[in-house]
Amino acid sequence: MARKLDPEEKIVNAALRLAASRGWTGLSLADIAKAAKVSLSELSKHFSSKVQILAAYGRRIDAKVLQDVSAEDMSGEAARDRLFDVLMMRFDALSEDKAALRRIAADMRRDPLAGALLARPLLQSMGWMLEAAGIDSSGIAGSVRVRGLALVWGAAFRVWLDDGEDQSKTMAELDRRLREGSELLERLSRFDPRRRRETPDEDKAA
Repeated sequence: MARKLDPEEKIVNAALRLAASRGWTGLSLADIAKAAKVSLSELSKHFSSKVQILAAYGRRIDAKVLQDVSAEDMSGEAARDRLFDVLMMRFDALSEDKAALRRIAADMRRDPLAGALLARPLLQSMGWMLEAAGIDSSGIAGSVRVRGLALVWGAAFRVWLDDGEDQSKTMAELDRRLREGSELLERLSRFDPRRRRETPDEDKAA
């Protein structure tokens, strides 16, 4: 017996279906409520904008990735390799909705305000992806990692939208961006005032 969807799930699913067939810009909340078979009043209890619907979809994907990661054994892998695996899991989780995401992304490029409103949910998602890979996302250093990963994800996501089923171009782009990002962070860490160089014993004796 199929699991009964709660109203939020129905609304998000309906929004994605409509986006795939009609695009995102022209959709109204009333259109989405009708497709989800809920009243506009019921929709308003969960979402006040289409951006919030997309943010909820992002949280759904986060939860799916975190669940998948818990079943994987990444012990022994380098941090960059773990992060690569986690982000590829995220692309796999998005794959069923690729047609909708392609239309949404195209419309978002013409709507910078909506894109700006999605920045915070994206950063929150990237924080979870770092944590899933066993990389600290807290503090100042974590904030830098989160923002850097958001740039990496954005570049790879644009490639993924037009990539084939083997995702070879996406993997190549993601690997390159993660490599460049880790090298940049290493260079920046050399200027961290909290990073102290150990003094040789002979220097101490002098």
